[in-house]
Amino acid sequence: MAKRGGFPGGGMPGNMANLMKQAQKMQRQMEEQAKELETKEFTATAGGGAVEVTISGKREVLKVKLQEEVVDPEDIEMLEDLIVAATNEALRQVDEVSGAAMNKLTGGMGGGMPGMF
Repeated sequence: MAKRGGFPGGGMPGNMANLMKQAQKMQRQMEEQAKELETKEFTATAGGGAVEVTISGKREVLKVKLQEEVVDPEDIEMLEDLIVAATNEALRQVDEVSGAAMNKLTGGMGGGMPGMF
């Protein structure tokens, strides 16, 4: 007569415990990766180097560097566009490094988990 409920043979709880240990290990590794990413800086330029923006892995703008020739009071919009372009490129670099770190940990299965870092 078959048992009702539970896990026949007791095999499943052991596998579940292993799975939980692996998940906890992966979570620790992800936290370490996130902390490491926060310490990095990412720099991007626009306008042939006329504008340079540096951001942290926390996605905070750390520095904006402008070449004198790009500061034209008659064309503020161009300067604004260059700053936006450089900032967005630096943010893209953070996302790229973050995504590569996630893929390394999850073997490519982490694609469906946005916002982990």
